[in-house]
Amino acid sequence: MISLPAGTRIWIAAGVTDMRCWFQGLAAKVQTALEENPLGGNVYICRGRRGDLVKILPATEDGIWLLAKRLERGRFIWPKADGGKVHLSSARLSMLLESID
Repeated sequence: MISLPAGTRIWIAAGVTDMRCWFQGLAAKVQTALEENPLGGNVYICRGRRGDLVKILPATEDGIWLLAKRLERGRFIWPKADGGKVHLSSARLSMLLESID
């Protein structure tokens, strides 16, 4: 796991996201649906409809990373909210990425 700088806020996009999106599509979702700046230094996480794939969009001072994780078995545990954003701690992010409820 990449370590995050102190003070980095982690947000997940509640609901499902079109996983065909790459940098531009996910950045546009962050701007429009979450009303956040994708280059603001925060981390944004989106999940696909099946629940076995997440894409993580962290920004650094020189650009945006796009990380993806797909589970071979099972699904990522996700909040029940249909839309909006949910704040996570770095510990909760680790648990989410390991599929721990």
